Amino acid sequence: MSATPVTTRPRARRGKGAGLGLAAWALGIVFFLPIAWMALTSFHAESDAATNPPSFAAALTLDGYRTFFGAGGGPSPWPSLINSAMASVMSTLLVLLLALPAAYALSIRPVKKWTDVLFFFLSTKMLPVVAGLLPIYLFAKNTGMLDNIWLLVILYTSMNLPIAVWMMQSFLAEVPVAVIEAAQIDGARLPTVLARVVAPIALPGIAATALICFIFSWNELLFARVLTGVVAETAPVFLTSFITSQGLFLAKVCAASLVVSLPVLAAGFAAQDKLVQGLSLGAVK
Repeated sequence: MSATPVTTRPRARRGKGAGLGLAAWALGIVFFLPIAWMALTSFHAESDAATNPPSFAAALTLDGYRTFFGAGGGPSPWPSLINSAMASVMSTLLVLLLALPAAYALSIRPVKKWTDVLFFFLSTKMLPVVAGLLPIYLFAKNTGMLDNIWLLVILYTSMNLPIAVWMMQSFLAEVPVAVIEAAQIDGARLPTVLARVVAPIALPGIAATALICFIFSWNELLFARVLTGVVAETAPVFLTSFITSQGLFLAKVCAASLVVSLPVLAAGFAAQDKLVQGLSLGAVK
């Protein structure tokens, strides 16, 4: 009786999976190291943070965070953080309100040559931001909207809307048309269909779109730097104030960068499951 040959395919697959897992961990550590270095530097004194090579065993202190939050008579960061939160949240909500019906028209009820429409939306992102800076500045100056937070809300909405429509079109394309038709047979109008049928089904994709739009708005610096002053100053603009002609205060900049990054990191961590579902929605049928 001949012996049954033992296949090595499962072992090969397990070895390949372990190798990919180790590579993913190594890549994650590489991306995490700069953040860890920034966090450690933020707890050092300026003299220790400026050493080359860096002193990892230096004494820890909260002086950088005290300076960021206005200890010792410095400016308070709270107005800038509130402005960033207001501009990011308001623009994200407006983007979702405008992108949902547009994506519905391009996916579930497609118009003629809808691919050309999507390409036109995406082509608006190909214009360099600097090329539109001067006209927007002149418009804001002539209309009295310089240093106005609502100008940033309008700009961030227009900047993020093409990406949001492009993303949500692919998400809404996965919504079963039969469910929408059943709701319409029951007498539901378009606003009801969008709010009670389409939105719950495409919630992961909507959450992913909202998170990306929020991150883009929160991190935007160029328009905020040129178009705002004191009243509408955002957190990234406030962060640049720590780089002065006297030099670069590394510990203070790291502390400020970590605090400014926390809302984005918190939003990403809270919505990570929706983000993964949304970004993978439609990839596998």
